[in-house]
Amino acid sequence: MPKIDESIPFEPVGFAVVIVSDTRDATNDKSGDLLEARILEAGHEVVERHIVKDDPEAIRVVVESAVQNHAIDALITSGGTGFTGRDVTPETIEPLFDKRMDGFSAVFHRISFDVIGTSTVQSRCTAGLIGTTFVFVLPGSPGACRDAWDQILRDQFDIRFRPCNFVEIMPRLSER
Repeated sequence: MPKIDESIPFEPVGFAVVIVSDTRDATNDKSGDLLEARILEAGHEVVERHIVKDDPEAIRVVVESAVQNHAIDALITSGGTGFTGRDVTPETIEPLFDKRMDGFSAVFHRISFDVIGTSTVQSRCTAGLIGTTFVFVLPGSPGACRDAWDQILRDQFDIRFRPCNFVEIMPRLSER
């Protein structure tokens, strides 16, 4: 049964938050605010936070820059995962993945189905590794960000979480 092992000291992780939207700015970025608050509340650090337009080149530049920052262990994007013409986040970021994390999408959709039912099929959320940086591509709604953080990412970025978590494997991500 999953649990937190209190005998292990907590280790903070560095995050980047990237909001992909043509309509959001610092005054109305509810998803970014929610992610930043949850990350800080969990004891981690938000190293970078960006809002970028739904433009493949702009998204790529921000993501590639963030994964080069050694203080960033994980990057979370929010937005651009739907099916409209401007939704380009998955197809922009997935080619950058060195390894895909198909289980993230499966678990996210399982959780999302309990909240929004079959509407979850309209999300093309994805995740993977770029170098040694975990990258999660979430839908743009605050609810989707809340569900992903509270029910998946919070535990996986807590080294005390058992039976396993991302933090304990981070030192080994660059092995060849």
